[in-house]
Amino acid sequence: MLLRALVAFVALPGVFAFTVPIALAVASGRTARRLPLAALLIALGSSLLLWCVRELYVAGRGTLAPWSPPQHLVTSGPYGFSRNPMYLAVVTILAGWWILWDSRTLLIYSVVLACSFHLRILIAEEPWAARTFGAEWAAYRARVPRWLI
Repeated sequence: MLLRALVAFVALPGVFAFTVPIALAVASGRTARRLPLAALLIALGSSLLLWCVRELYVAGRGTLAPWSPPQHLVTSGPYGFSRNPMYLAVVTILAGWWILWDSRTLLIYSVVLACSFHLRILIAEEPWAARTFGAEWAAYRARVPRWLI
């Protein structure tokens, strides 16, 4: 299962939060700016992302990938204050890249990806959680906000 978790991490947030934005920035030829703030956001987002992956692996007995989902509803760690902290982590990382390179392309990419996350949650993830975890999901959903508020 550890190998599945690593592959899922590289294939999903690794691509969307790191590979694509860095490739977009390098292709644009823009110079890095505001390094301290950008580094702080990237570090905070990355730490939160790794914490989420750990919780899914340890508490959920699964991965972040739809092909190997958690077997148990994860409500611990960052999932105690947001039902979707992993997406918040990715958006925080993307904000760091956007600030670093001050790129309109990265801003648009970030907004499109955030909207895609929200739609995925509404269309696929929440209905799956309701079917899979039933009353436990309903209680968690009533107690913890989708995002932060």
